[in-house]
Amino acid sequence: MDPMKKGYIRTYLMIPIDFIPLMLAVTIGLYAYEGRTAGTTMLVVTVFYSAIIISAYFAEKKKIKDEILKFAADYGTVQKHLLTNFQLPYAVLDENGRFLWMNETFSEKTGEDPAYKKSIANLFPELSREVLEKITDEPQKIRVKHEDHIYDALLQKMDFKTDNTKANGDFASMLGGTLISVMLIDETAHEKLKKSFNDQKLVTGLIYIDNYDETIDSLDDDVKKSLIRAIIDRKIAKYFRDADAIIRKTDTDKYFIIFQQKYLKKLEENKFSILDDIKNTKVGNDREVTLSIGLGKGAKNYQQSAEYARAAIDLALGRGGSQAVIKSKNHVYYYGVRGKEIEKSTRVKARVKAQALREMMEPKDSVIVMGHQITDVDALGAAVGVYCAARELGKKCQIVLNTITTSLRPLVDKFTPEDGYPEDMFITSERAIELVNDNTLVMVVDTNRPSYTECPELLKKSASIVVFDHHRQGSERIENPILSYIEPYASSACEMIAETLQYFSDRMQLAPQEADCIYAGILIDTNNFMTKTGVRTFEAAAYLKRCGADVTRVRKLLREDMATYKARAEVVRHAEVYRGSFAISVCQTQDVESPTIVGAQASNELLNIVGIKASFVMTEYKGKIYVSARSIDEIDVQLIMERLGGGGHLNVAGAQISDATVDEVRQRIKDILDAMIEEGEIRE
Repeated sequence: MDPMKKGYIRTYLMIPIDFIPLMLAVTIGLYAYEGRTAGTTMLVVTVFYSAIIISAYFAEKKKIKDEILKFAADYGTVQKHLLTNFQLPYAVLDENGRFLWMNETFSEKTGEDPAYKKSIANLFPELSREVLEKITDEPQKIRVKHEDHIYDALLQKMDFKTDNTKANGDFASMLGGTLISVMLIDETAHEKLKKSFNDQKLVTGLIYIDNYDETIDSLDDDVKKSLIRAIIDRKIAKYFRDADAIIRKTDTDKYFIIFQQKYLKKLEENKFSILDDIKNTKVGNDREVTLSIGLGKGAKNYQQSAEYARAAIDLALGRGGSQAVIKSKNHVYYYGVRGKEIEKSTRVKARVKAQALREMMEPKDSVIVMGHQITDVDALGAAVGVYCAARELGKKCQIVLNTITTSLRPLVDKFTPEDGYPEDMFITSERAIELVNDNTLVMVVDTNRPSYTECPELLKKSASIVVFDHHRQGSERIENPILSYIEPYASSACEMIAETLQYFSDRMQLAPQEADCIYAGILIDTNNFMTKTGVRTFEAAAYLKRCGADVTRVRKLLREDMATYKARAEVVRHAEVYRGSFAISVCQTQDVESPTIVGAQASNELLNIVGIKASFVMTEYKGKIYVSARSIDEIDVQLIMERLGGGGHLNVAGAQISDATVDEVRQRIKDILDAMIEEGEIRE
């Protein structure tokens, strides 16, 4: 309480007494200037006034004090009554969170006696002691739950230690000096209304049959063709009937659906079992029928929901199909990604993309091509293939290459001025930024994540971007490319480029060193044709052989030095086998120029050990932790790496992690494996 305020009544009562000294001063003045008569008269008046005032003060002082105390008591009683019968639940805690007092409404809401003296955390676990310690003198809102009710708890600290009144000082010493007030605002009805509103929002969806044409063409009986169409339609309709969905077939292999958001949780819980059910559809067809589903949720209007669904289906197709993708404003969720990517036997798409790439290059003056950071053989080979395509059109092409590792050096040395290549065939990121202009086509190979590219700034400076990649798409992707060719079924970016070059021009000619470089990319990414190889992989390799690629020459180019070989052996030697099936190890960077590549090679080596289902090798390099994950067929390492912030394929995946130590990343991998085993995503 303000000292001026607390003495106001006393000052007011003392005003008549304060006049006595003034009257004495006037009496003295009259004696001095007006004479004895005036002075004596004033003295008599002063004495008489003083006697009356002082007598009245002492006579009424006790009555006035009693009246003030009575008013204060009545006022306090009114306050207590109002607070006790306050319609909002209200309570006071000590600094440790124990109840000192609660009103009747608080008691009714919590079902506890008003004399309850235990910690508030017993009623609301969200209000732990650690949380209460952070409460300040400014009101803070914390969402809490009690039984079937949801409350916003308004908490505020009241500190009596610095108050100036004696009463408050005594009160503070009795209660410890600090109190916490708690007021509960019931948000249950509001939350139910909010949930009801969200449940009734419409989810827009697109369903595509991934390999419809191939499946139908594989049947030679019209009856079987009609039967499999009918079975697919019936299974899709039956599955979404439980979601009360409206389904419309927009094409022979495409469907449009809408349903309320409240049914989405059930579909997520069964992990879109329609994906596996469709795969089991057999009417004499050799190929499995697979679906891709794209759903948009949480949009502010129907148009945005349709845009989310379109983006989701693009992600599903870009990740190889046979999965469901749910996209909201800030999140993307994937389901059904445990299967192998569906390889398409037709080359129609490759031919279309080759012609589209030619059309994109022709009006441009120059081409700048780049791969991912710490460029590997696959990215370099794909970039060399793009260089050959640009050369065919007479366009200047330059490759962004910031670091030439020991594994790349033998290949890069084949492209020298003496061999007929320009001195500026390979440039740095800084030089690329200087050269790019409106007439430059920027091409990204072997990655579709902007943050992973050799020069992310280049993507911001060009409106003409083309993406060729074989990795599954994630939530982070290059925005608005004029051409995007992403095929997760492909073994490597070099395979895709080799296919494209066959249709790019009838006069396309590759020099032997160019064919060697592209062939080396396929060789590395398939682990000598043992991983992710399909019919088209060998067809691409055959094309490169016809162009002059030599296996023996490539093998010599890919040989490694003794330090690298020893480093890989050390990774294998120090590997930890976790839960009997997962090999986890660390690649040391001393004396090794390309530790990330060594880590990837060691990860492959670990799979040769009996009982190892998946391997994970961590490499600390240039402020990041690079994780190489590999498996043969039982474990989908892409799912694991996505939870770690990376991605990749079923059997080959990876991640790049900043602001973490090797030990922290190792523990994260173990935690992810534990969680996925518990959830049933991984079977031991």
